[in-house]
Amino acid sequence: MKVILLRDVPKIGKKGEIKEVSDGYARNYLIPRGFAKEYTEGLERAIKHEKEIEKRKKEREREESEKILKELKKRTHVVKVKAGEGGKIFGAVTAATLAEEISKTTGLKLDKRWFKLDKPIKELGEYSLEVNLPGGVKDTIKIKVEREE
Repeated sequence: MKVILLRDVPKIGKKGEIKEVSDGYARNYLIPRGFAKEYTEGLERAIKHEKEIEKRKKEREREESEKILKELKKRTHVVKVKAGEGGKIFGAVTAATLAEEISKTTGLKLDKRWFKLDKPIKELGEYSLEVNLPGGVKDTIKIKVEREE
């Protein structure tokens, strides 16, 4: 029986592929569990159309991420925090804090998950920060943590 896989199935194939499997395997395992549907030309066209839409969506996401990264790299971003003597920060600067502060200054909608911090920043100074945007766009930006007046 010919089936179209709706998900990746180990040792059978990847999502969207058309495979020939035994009737029993298809009817008793793949189809009831939602791993596959019986092959029809209409279903094949629908799957191809869905793949095309997904491809365009990923391309748009990547383009948008590149625009955001270009905007982020234009300048060194300053984060003002309360600090004591010797440059020690009260609390810490986390990815969420960075996303919020940079969003305020640039007007971009940023997600805290895009910023990769090994550990929170606890001292004043300049830092290079790795940014992982959707669509596989990665780079580093400059952050400057200053004392709040």
